[in-house]
Amino acid sequence: MEKKPFVPGPRRDNNGPSRRGGNAPKDLHAINERIRAREVRLVGDNVETGIYPIQEALKIAEAQGLDLIEISPNAAPPVCKVLDYQKFLYQQKKHQKEQKAKATKVVVKEIRFGPQTDDHDYNFKLKHAIGFLQDGAKVKAYVFFRGRSILFKEQGEVLLLRFANDLEEYGKVEQMPVLEGKRMIIMLSPKKTKA
Repeated sequence: MEKKPFVPGPRRDNNGPSRRGGNAPKDLHAINERIRAREVRLVGDNVETGIYPIQEALKIAEAQGLDLIEISPNAAPPVCKVLDYQKFLYQQKKHQKEQKAKATKVVVKEIRFGPQTDDHDYNFKLKHAIGFLQDGAKVKAYVFFRGRSILFKEQGEVLLLRFANDLEEYGKVEQMPVLEGKRMIIMLSPKKTKA
């Protein structure tokens, strides 16, 4: 079998996006000479806020030994800040971390019943649901109807309402029993504890 000679493909540098949409550009913000606007709204600590031609804004930033960073490119004119770019990136990362820490993650735990769940199994699942609600997780309880057991949907609804009633002390009903396909679902969220 004859080997074909190696022909190199198009070269990619790491600064631009690839043709497959892989690498994102390194800089998230246009800085200094990369800013394409003719005039910008200048903001910052040691500058007089106002609209300046781009060349004058660059001179102001250079005189302070700082960078001109385009922070709001879609504004008219674009908003730029005079600041050290590395310090700006650090502040952005720090702000994102704080936002992430503040955002509460909602955990949803699922509990599955059959339409004819016996008392022992019911109590076992009830105990787990109490634990989940006390830990601050939401509980999605559902009755799964297999085959002809869909005929017992009233039984399933009674079971879920009993379940919600038994958990009244720990959680409140967010969604009453609803039939979705072969499942009847009820949602419970934890009650806020008084500190």
